[in-house]
Amino acid sequence: MANHISALKRVRQTDRRTAFNRLAKTRLRHQIRDMRRGLAAKEQPDLNALMQRTFSVVDKAAQKGYIKRGTAARYKRRLHARVKAALGQTAA
Repeated sequence: MANHISALKRVRQTDRRTAFNRLAKTRLRHQIRDMRRGLAAKEQPDLNALMQRTFSVVDKAAQKGYIKRGTAARYKRRLHARVKAALGQTAA
């Protein structure tokens, strides 16, 4: 256990940051899960709005560093391809 005042402060800061990062990553996973459920349910009118919300969450997560930029791009590319397939558009 930390004994110095500065070390105790670092422990408190790390705990706060860890809790916030965990919450943000959970929010990202839940949004992606909702998007996948929407695709599985084939809710046509809501897919575009749901895709925009999901892309926003993914972009913010990449910007804040919760996920890497390449991971964000991969999530977006795969989800967008599935949305286009569900809406009957060509995937090219």
